[in-house]
Amino acid sequence: MSTSSTQTTAPAPSRRGFFFGAAAAGVGAAALTGIRPDPVAEVAAALPAAPAGGGGYTLSAHVKRYYQTAMV
Repeated sequence: MSTSSTQTTAPAPSRRGFFFGAAAAGVGAAALTGIRPDPVAEVAAALPAAPAGGGGYTLSAHVKRYYQTAMV
């Protein structure tokens, strides 16, 4: 009768591997942000100009979405 096991055990995760993976993810995220255009600039260009007197409430898509989610 053999006592050898056919199951293989995976090595325990290490801190070095975790930090290596986190660094790789950070580099990938930095690369993607350099490629994509700035979405804030696109939205700011699409908004109408603010009124000269100030106090310009605008019923924008964001405000409409808020009102839809706030309805009881």
